[in-house]
Amino acid sequence: MYTLVWTPHFTRAANKFKQRHPELKKKVAGILRDLEKDPFQPHLKYHYLGGKYKGTQAIRITDSYRITMTVMITEKEILLIDIGPHDEVYR
Repeated sequence: MYTLVWTPHFTRAANKFKQRHPELKKKVAGILRDLEKDPFQPHLKYHYLGGKYKGTQAIRITDSYRITMTVMITEKEILLIDIGPHDEVYR
């Protein structure tokens, strides 16, 4: 089991995301539960980012929306960084 660590930026972004996309609220909650259990589950579409985002990973909510994070395997922690549209979380 992993521990999810919500950064202040992620908390604000998640609240905005929830207000803008209430239809995805249950899906995001399920994804966060699955992320706690095992971030490497195939349906999460876990992937590493490159370039200026090297060291950061992302998972897919839908084709258009992502959650960016840093996974610290040794401490079993997931530092949640951002949530939102694909183009905005990779700015």
